[in-house]
Amino acid sequence: MKKLALTLAFLLALAPIAYSQISAIEKNALLDLYKSTKGTTWNINWDLTKDVAAWHGITVENNTVTEINLSMNNLTGPIPATIGNLTSLRHLNLGFNKISGIIPAELVTIKSLETIQLFMNQLEGEIPVAIGNLTNLKEFVLFNNFIGGNLPISIYDIKNLEILHISSNNLTGTISPNIKNLTHLKTLSLFDNAMGGTLPAQIGSLANLKELSLANNAFEGNIPTEFDQLSKLETLLLSNNKFIGTISPTIKKLPNLLNFEYNNSNENKVSVKEMNPITQVSF
Repeated sequence: MKKLALTLAFLLALAPIAYSQISAIEKNALLDLYKSTKGTTWNINWDLTKDVAAWHGITVENNTVTEINLSMNNLTGPIPATIGNLTSLRHLNLGFNKISGIIPAELVTIKSLETIQLFMNQLEGEIPVAIGNLTNLKEFVLFNNFIGGNLPISIYDIKNLEILHISSNNLTGTISPNIKNLTHLKTLSLFDNAMGGTLPAQIGSLANLKELSLANNAFEGNIPTEFDQLSKLETLLLSNNKFIGTISPTIKKLPNLLNFEYNNSNENKVSVKEMNPITQVSF
């Protein structure tokens, strides 16, 4: 009986360890997000009397917050600057909400971040200039917001980036030749913005690229012949720009191309059916 009592006492002493012991700073950062985005009106809100690990959309590992997934949850309002206090956060998904305001600069101080998904919101302002600090970032998804300005030059320093999807915003400026640094890039989607200039030939060096969506902008000049090096490319959307010249016949060297759109405002519609019969062409 004495051994049993000691065992029970030991187990009771360990019981609190079953609860996440995140720091007060991290918990307050989550509470700030809850208050700033009107948590009481979320589709699934938080029971603040429960352990943080039991809160909807929150993942806790080793007593620190590593993931926030609150997509499609009716978040309304700005992202608080204190989100930067979640220093071990790897995944952030706040897509399909009504988040407004700017992307706080503090967000891009979280060097552990691997995915940022803020699509289908009402964000405005510009992408933080220090986004290049996020050297572990693999996915940056911002489509359908009101983000303006140029792509920060530091974004080309994120060498692990695989998905860059910022379509349907108000971006201006050009694509830098430094795009060549993003050797792991699989998706580059910038359609439906106000970007311009010529396309850098360095895009052709992105050997892992599967989707290149640049339609509905003001890009001009010739389409680089270096595109014929994109052997993994499946989607190429270039319609409604200001290109000159014609599509190079070398496009037929893209064996995996399934979806190609090119309706240049400076010339007649272009057909590539004869160049690559397997291509599904849309105009």
